[in-house]
Amino acid sequence: MLPSYAKLLIRCVVGICLGSASCWGQANLEVRTKPGEKLEPRPRSNIRVDSTLVLIPVTVTDPLNRFVTGLEKENFKLLEDKQPQEITQFSSEDAPLSVGVVFDCSGSMGHKLDKSRQAVAQFFKLANPEDEFFLVQFNDSANLVQAFTRNLEEIQNKLAFTQSKGRTALLDAVYMALHEMKKAKNPRKALLLISDGGDNSSRYTEAEIKTLVKEADVQIYAIGIFESAGTRSRTPEETSGPALLTEIAEQTGGRQYQVDNLNELPDVAAKIGVELRNQYILGYSPKNLSHDGKYRRVQVRLVQPHGMPLLRPFWKQGYYAPAQ
Repeated sequence: MLPSYAKLLIRCVVGICLGSASCWGQANLEVRTKPGEKLEPRPRSNIRVDSTLVLIPVTVTDPLNRFVTGLEKENFKLLEDKQPQEITQFSSEDAPLSVGVVFDCSGSMGHKLDKSRQAVAQFFKLANPEDEFFLVQFNDSANLVQAFTRNLEEIQNKLAFTQSKGRTALLDAVYMALHEMKKAKNPRKALLLISDGGDNSSRYTEAEIKTLVKEADVQIYAIGIFESAGTRSRTPEETSGPALLTEIAEQTGGRQYQVDNLNELPDVAAKIGVELRNQYILGYSPKNLSHDGKYRRVQVRLVQPHGMPLLRPFWKQGYYAPAQ
């Protein structure tokens, strides 16, 4: 009988991240403000590793990108900085989620808003009663439109009145969402980000957000709505959008799904919802007990089950060790 997710958490002395590998140090990011603007204090990571247990969420897919369930602990191998680790905890049970919806309502989203709203509604259909959600919208700036709630109609009602205008402060929106996620009640945390381009209006830089994302205990799933280069003139920010979203998402163990056909949006959002419900949780006690505050890279390898096609794992790529 697999141990329940709750039992895994009890084994941790102080809040170990489920959405990330473990815990992290503080980022030393310089805040850049626009003239006349006040910037909120940057979110501080308040999770510390006082236990030796690290938890890694892993998604496994087959060659057709379908989720693979039913694997056992023996099908996984874990390495930290290339050193093998012993998997001491294993679970494939679903658990409540805290999710932030990060929604692009910039000027270029005009005709894409309706399908984007439908995508969020489809994602919500896979929610559990214990899940909670918040909504951040962004154009020229990022705005928390709805704080954490279990009432999904509140978010959908807010989205119904969304208008498309302005530029794209995507990085600021990610920052704001990670800040709001500090209020989450559930140990599993994720962002669903829907956008059609790169950033052209943020106060934060790519480097700053990438550092913050690596430290966070939040998986990021992005849906990138990218029109082909021949359909219209694309800005440099839109051209770099796919790579930016992919890098941000994969650092966290999430993924970026690129959409060319707007009609695919709801199905892609539903697929992300299913993925979040079909993850394996691997727990281990690191052999390196140094409290050096350094980033440790984690690698997951699969022992392929006999008779099955080649499977592919997705996981959080690392974590920051605690500092003295």
